[in-house]
Amino acid sequence: MQNFGSGRKTIVFIIFNATFAIIFLRLFQMQILEYQFFNDKSISNSIKAIEQIPLRGVFFDRNMNIVVDNVPAYTIRITPALYNSKLDSLIETVIGEKPGYIKRILKANRIYSRFIPIRIKRGIDFKAVSWLEENAENLPGVDYIVEMQRDYPAGIRGSHIFGYTKEISPKLLEKYKDLYKPGDYIGYTGIEKAYENILRGTKGYNYVLVDSRRREIGKFKDGKDDIPSIKGNDLVLTIDEDVQRVAEEQLKGYTGAAVAIEPKTGEVIAMASAPDFDLSEFSYVTSHEYLEKLYTDPKKPFFNRATQSANPPGSTFKIMEAICALDNHIIDTNFTVTCSGGQTFYGRYFKCDARHGTLNVIHGIEHSCNVFFYNLIYKIGMVKWHQYANLFGFGKDTHIDIDDEVKGLIPSEQYYVKRYGENWPKSIMASLGIGQGEVNVTPIQLAQYAALIANDGTTYTPHLVRGYLTNDTKKLVPFSFKQINLGINKNVFNIVKEGMYLVVNGSGTAAGIKSKDIVIAGKTGTAQNPHGKDHAWFICFAPYKDPKIAIAVLVENVGFGATYAAPIAKKMVEAYLEKDKFKKEEQDQKKTFSNTLIGANFEN
Repeated sequence: MQNFGSGRKTIVFIIFNATFAIIFLRLFQMQILEYQFFNDKSISNSIKAIEQIPLRGVFFDRNMNIVVDNVPAYTIRITPALYNSKLDSLIETVIGEKPGYIKRILKANRIYSRFIPIRIKRGIDFKAVSWLEENAENLPGVDYIVEMQRDYPAGIRGSHIFGYTKEISPKLLEKYKDLYKPGDYIGYTGIEKAYENILRGTKGYNYVLVDSRRREIGKFKDGKDDIPSIKGNDLVLTIDEDVQRVAEEQLKGYTGAAVAIEPKTGEVIAMASAPDFDLSEFSYVTSHEYLEKLYTDPKKPFFNRATQSANPPGSTFKIMEAICALDNHIIDTNFTVTCSGGQTFYGRYFKCDARHGTLNVIHGIEHSCNVFFYNLIYKIGMVKWHQYANLFGFGKDTHIDIDDEVKGLIPSEQYYVKRYGENWPKSIMASLGIGQGEVNVTPIQLAQYAALIANDGTTYTPHLVRGYLTNDTKKLVPFSFKQINLGINKNVFNIVKEGMYLVVNGSGTAAGIKSKDIVIAGKTGTAQNPHGKDHAWFICFAPYKDPKIAIAVLVENVGFGATYAAPIAKKMVEAYLEKDKFKKEEQDQKKTFSNTLIGANFEN
């Protein structure tokens, strides 16, 4: 028995010493070998990182006027782990929301850590902020931060150009989880979306010490480890604030679009779509009432007609047809057609708007003679007609630097064979010859087309942004865009441009917009619409000798292009080319008014 007791003591002694050795080794490992790891972990449990949202880059127009800016706004947040839901009704009353509002938002964000602050409402007023400050001790888990919301100081809408930001969706958050957190805003449409990576900037962090209840008790290391946020880069746009304003004002009350391009560069000077919407309503929380109004509007204000509305181009397409025939030596200026008011093709009679008599291609363009171009498309043939339409960019994307662009439709011979069979009706071609039938184009495509004509077949991909400014030097870093060169003889363009000159400055269809100060060359178009009144088109460029602006205007369901679209284009041309003149007149008026005040004899 004595030996058994001694053995048991030995076993206990060994176990005790082994246990002590394990504990000692573990303590040595934790306190010596892994000191840094546990020290960092301890610090992380007593330090809170406060996210610093960077300023979003602002937008300048081509003349360096700010058109999209940032203004401060207050956002209330709730940290679920620290929050008492009994406060819901009180806070909802303060921020002006209906019962259940807070519960709904917290529920939608329950998949995230309970220690992540959730943005409850942006843009709360100063009265609510003051209340939060006064009652902070009794509002565990509730705080507010100062963020920035978009502001539009220039007074132009730019709805479909600028676009808007919106709280990131769960789907996008999963895709970009390394860049964004719940409640962050991200560009959703327009330039805001297309240039998001340049505009958003880089988040910063301020580190503060917290107690066991996560209450802030002071800065960590006096802020030495804080990481400042980096502002997003500012963008320099190609648009002209004044021309954009005129386009928007002239389209008020209509449904349509207007696009102006600088021919030599492809820079978009203005791009308006009507109806539009108020971007300031999207700066933060957009009311359900306003969204419902936009979504139910039958005119679809969200729809960017400049890039998405595809309609027959009408007589504006006659220029392309003339270029095709001249470039392929199918006709020259000696070729004529006699118009007696209409003509029959393949058993169908096609009319003209007047009896124009005998015309060559220049005067065919001037008077927009349908009979001339009925005959011309049959001389050209479907293959060449389709080839040149594609060459000018129709039937495909222009690749403008914002999303949501449609290609339109340029029917080919194969298209009609597929639809009607090998013996498809050739009379269809007569309609195509005057830009009618199944051909569909967008305003941005027609504006690029006008720019190519103005600049003798060369331009660049249409774009809305020149480049970005560096945060340190504020130097412009330009973006590069693809050059477009049609390879068509300049003499061909000289011939059709002479016809376009006469459209406005001769006895043509747009003689009503002739200007004594600026020589404008253009082409009207009136496109048949099976659902109502015709669509009005007008394309132009100016000045005639040295084009600096090319424009396409569409006004839907109104009638003649000369009556509705051409005057809008003229106003845009004047706003761009007479800018210095208008500024001088304004200065002279101010000077006269000032002199009047100085010389006035005021009585008590």
